[in-house]
Amino acid sequence: MDRQMRTVEFSHTEWMKCIQYEDINGSGRLFGGRLMQWMDEVAGITATRHCGSYVTTAAVDNLTFKKGAFINEIVVIIGRMTYVGRSSMEVRVDVYAEDRKTGNRQVINRAYFTEVCVNEDGKPVPVEYGLELVSEVEKAEWEGAKKRIEIRRKRRAEGY
Repeated sequence: MDRQMRTVEFSHTEWMKCIQYEDINGSGRLFGGRLMQWMDEVAGITATRHCGSYVTTAAVDNLTFKKGAFINEIVVIIGRMTYVGRSSMEVRVDVYAEDRKTGNRQVINRAYFTEVCVNEDGKPVPVEYGLELVSEVEKAEWEGAKKRIEIRRKRRAEGY
């Protein structure tokens, strides 16, 4: 498919939130479901910015809770394109807790979201733009995405 290209930086998305009482669970930590919602929104925005169309989430891979986050901490969620196929795209979403004094960030969560480009009726349509890989890190993410796609195909064939 011959299509115009957009860089990873074109759709890079960064979203911040100060954790409030309504965001925490009974253990005083950020509720995992709330964080997953925010991550899904950032993934969708990132994919929408890349393709310029509606998207829907088809899969989430490697969702890993590395560390808890607590009331009044600043959470930073960053979405980056890693792969663009015919109608699907993969977005890496990293979540950090940011230190108020130093600005240093510590990873607390990471996942890969598969987003599908859809029309107004929710039917998959081709992504208009390919992904131009600029750095070695972006090329490595692309190769990793191809492996994750193959794993998903195998799991679907096995009924997962």
